[in-house]
Amino acid sequence: MNFDGEEKLNIKKKEELICPVRYFLEVAGGKWKSSILCILSDCECHRYSRIKRKLNGITNTMLAKSLKELEADGMLERIQYNEVPPRVEYKLTEKGEGIMPILEDMAKWGFKNVGEDAFCGKCNSIK
Repeated sequence: MNFDGEEKLNIKKKEELICPVRYFLEVAGGKWKSSILCILSDCECHRYSRIKRKLNGITNTMLAKSLKELEADGMLERIQYNEVPPRVEYKLTEKGEGIMPILEDMAKWGFKNVGEDAFCGKCNSIK
């Protein structure tokens, strides 16, 4: 998404100011996007099946939709190899890598306020 993408943010007039926090939440918010970004941050590239294995409870439809949205927002890159069978990998872009310190700070805040009962394999390494 870019700031001209009125449909996604339901903005009726281009002149309306887009709140940077709202933009951040639109790009990285929701149930799965932050988790996908965290998974992609721990390795150079991930295949679809590996991402799906790490996300307990996500459907194929929701994973595909989230990956497409993150790609459209410039957060990740989809790399398709011309092989048989077809192989596709995903990796963070520079923009996606730039969001990781923010997500790490959010994880620290979450541990502080939720307590030690919180569990996330990636976030536990941040404590």
